[in-house]
Amino acid sequence: MDVVIVESPAKAKTINKYLGRNFDVVASFGHVRDLPAKDGSVDPDADFKMLWEVDGKAGKRLADIAAKVKNADRIVLATDPDREGEAISWHVLEVLRAKRVLKDKPVERVVFNAITKDAILEAMKHPRQIDESLVEAYLARRALDYLVGFNLSPVLWRKLPGARSAGRVQSVALRLVCDRELEIEKFVAREYWSLIAFLRNQADAPFSARLVGADGKKISRLDIGAGAEAEGFKRDLENAVFRVVSVEAKPAKRHPYAPFTTSTLQQEASRKLGMAPETTMRVAQKLYEGVDIGGETAGLITYMRTDGVDVAPEAISAARSLIAREFGDKYVPQAPRKYLVKAKNAQEAHEAIRPTDMSRLPKNMARHLQPDQARLYELIWTRMVASQMESALLERTTAEIEAKAGGRALDLRATGQVVRFDGFLKLYQEGKDDEEDEESGRLPPLAKDEILKKDKIDATQHFTEPPPRYTEATLVKRMEELSIGRPSTYASTLAVLRERDYVKIEKKRLVPEDKGRLVIAFLESFFGRYVEYGFTAGLEEQLDRISNAEIDWKQVLRDFWRDFSAAIDSTKDLRTTQVLDSLNDLLGPHIFPAKEDGSNARACPICGNGQLSLKLGKFGAFIGCSNYPECKYTRTLSDRGESSGGAEGERPGVKVLGEDPKTGLEITLRDGRFGAYVQQGEGDKPPRSSLPNNLKPEDVTLEKALALLSLPREVAKHPETGEAILAGIGRYGSYVQHKKTYANLAKDDDVLAIGANRAIDLIMTKEAGGGARGAGGEIRAIGDHPEGGAIALKAGRFGPYLAWGKVNATVPRGTDMTGLTLEKAVELVNAKAAGSPAGGRILGEHPDGGQVVARGGRFGPYVSWEKVNATLPNSMTLDDIGLEQAVRLIQDRIASGDAKAPKKTAAKKTAAKKPAAKSAKARKGIVDSDEPPFDAGAPAKKPARKASAGKR
Repeated sequence: MDVVIVESPAKAKTINKYLGRNFDVVASFGHVRDLPAKDGSVDPDADFKMLWEVDGKAGKRLADIAAKVKNADRIVLATDPDREGEAISWHVLEVLRAKRVLKDKPVERVVFNAITKDAILEAMKHPRQIDESLVEAYLARRALDYLVGFNLSPVLWRKLPGARSAGRVQSVALRLVCDRELEIEKFVAREYWSLIAFLRNQADAPFSARLVGADGKKISRLDIGAGAEAEGFKRDLENAVFRVVSVEAKPAKRHPYAPFTTSTLQQEASRKLGMAPETTMRVAQKLYEGVDIGGETAGLITYMRTDGVDVAPEAISAARSLIAREFGDKYVPQAPRKYLVKAKNAQEAHEAIRPTDMSRLPKNMARHLQPDQARLYELIWTRMVASQMESALLERTTAEIEAKAGGRALDLRATGQVVRFDGFLKLYQEGKDDEEDEESGRLPPLAKDEILKKDKIDATQHFTEPPPRYTEATLVKRMEELSIGRPSTYASTLAVLRERDYVKIEKKRLVPEDKGRLVIAFLESFFGRYVEYGFTAGLEEQLDRISNAEIDWKQVLRDFWRDFSAAIDSTKDLRTTQVLDSLNDLLGPHIFPAKEDGSNARACPICGNGQLSLKLGKFGAFIGCSNYPECKYTRTLSDRGESSGGAEGERPGVKVLGEDPKTGLEITLRDGRFGAYVQQGEGDKPPRSSLPNNLKPEDVTLEKALALLSLPREVAKHPETGEAILAGIGRYGSYVQHKKTYANLAKDDDVLAIGANRAIDLIMTKEAGGGARGAGGEIRAIGDHPEGGAIALKAGRFGPYLAWGKVNATVPRGTDMTGLTLEKAVELVNAKAAGSPAGGRILGEHPDGGQVVARGGRFGPYVSWEKVNATLPNSMTLDDIGLEQAVRLIQDRIASGDAKAPKKTAAKKTAAKKPAAKSAKARKGIVDSDEPPFDAGAPAKKPARKASAGKR
């Protein structure tokens, strides 16, 4: 019996079918060892000795693998065909050697680019040994990331309260976002004018032409900068005679795009499908590992972590045959297309992302796939087929036109483009990010010396615009251009920036948070070399050279650590005033914008003679006056005075919305410690109301504020008691209430607009669930399960549930109990019986064992492992969260002291607990919070953290 070791159970199941009875395919569940999060895991003093740790169920899985290996004839390592896959094979082999179960058994490494029968069987015929160079490149990358993160993050905690972490690639990606924001803030708009003549030819066909020259001089886009000058040109054109000087038509070709790499797939999925890179990679992983298509499990795409654009000859041949069959022979080029990758350090041997079988048309696969899987598969299939289609043939026509006005000659140009043969455009056209759509209209027939008729002349004012903020797609593209990170790490890098609240996404654009800008300003001031684009790209090049066996990986680490450790040591005596002075200088345009009257932007608006400056407090950074404590003016970084109700800065964090028409009292929108809220009037206890989760502060109007202040409101009468059902906002969010029964509103419910039927449904559902200790009575019988036994809907202590034999399945929140069908009930109890959480999504196996599940909770979405729950940050949704991010959130929750690790893990990881305690001690007095440095007294939406409050 031969034992084959892969990463995932899904992959193992598929491959086992192809190899047959003489093979036992087992899964390692990804990485089996990692560097423990404690000092000394990478020891520079011991020539970068690395301590690896096996945790939790990883140990049990390895024990099971070892038991099978002990009786095996041969061991085959068949993990993914990249550095991470090579590293997993190496880790597994090292553990098996330590267990002394290998003896003299042959150990072979096989790689395949697709999980298909042909690819698997062919790979098994060509085994090799583990590539030590790839493993060394992995070790070097892992050591660098550890040394930067573990040594730089504590410096941030000590010197910059509120900062959470720094990373070798993460910080450079954040700098890209922050630098773009600084460009936007420093941008000064420039006025310019364009002049367009709307003309007709002799056949009365309309077209337009743009002014491009006057009196023998060219006029570029920005040359006409004043309205008076534009009006002068317009007067001349109004009185001019227009004549065609020349007409030139040139043929042009547009060639198809190469098949997808990891980077281009993430970009195009973001543009066309609205998928975040992390979501794209998660969906692609499922398509690669295999899905059930009519009783057969098959991998639908090739390996999705690649920077190569090469395609196997048989795939090209299949694509060309399909094109001829589906579109006709004229769409098939004479010779197959060969693409070369443009990336500097690309691994050319890796194949592009493509369908494993070109005959599996997207329309036929859709019924077997989940919606996101079907959309992504269609995108990959379409791009691959289009890459082997004929080029599009275009004709671009340019007409030069002379306008004679008295003794003055003005030059105009008209352009047009027509598609003579659509070629690959018949199937696919790549999306665009920040480019304007080209005018591709057709010009009417024009002849040299033809006199043209004038309809009208338009002089239009324009202003130059700042560069656009990055989208996730354009940031990935820019990182690839600069050789920052690797394509396989882009998704996780962007996810970390969102999780740490360093950036947020607004209208699909990445906007840096104040916390992120402070971190980058600090790093640029004191660790500038390590956030330089060129330095980071240079490290990536060295890692690639290690993988090619060109340089020694330990020497790369020695060179890096020599300078980096010196930079860390230089910050030990860094004073707070030095930090603040540097941040004030770098962030000046952001936090102290210039005033229109030219006065001192940093002058205190309260005392007049104080200077505004950054201050560091227990809640993070804020703006304060130099005359403190005599002058207590403070404001947040993001509040630059626009929100004040009177003169700038008089009431920081306050925006006047208007007056209450009934009382005449002022209605204001305010920033509080726990978020924005509205207030009526002043005094000791003025009426206040928090904002519901679905209402942004910038969308609050006087009418909405008055409606919020009038809560709770009566929505309906209870159908049984006849008493009022109220809608209001409490400390845990929006709710409806009947007597002492409260039901939280769903994310899509609006507390100001919820109707009677919805409110009654929520209350009746909650009351059906009982909430009482004596709950458990049957609400109604649903029907018989196909496998036998009745399914009943029952009222439970924590809400309604379905009972089928010994299986109890919770009914997801928001389910209409009266319309619950037998089919849906069977689905829920089957999922529960199979171990799937009701109302949740299994993300995968935790490194310490046990399922990690994403759920929608009463107080918002969260992830759970054993008895540890971690709330998702506002920047993430249940659809976006992946296993890696979930594990990180759970570990952060445990490290903060807010949750305890499961006992079975704690017993095996006594040594790992000590660094966590040490880390907590190092953070004493630092609260990781976005709260401003003043308390506006807003009603709390969430209870304060007791642990942090106790320390303070």
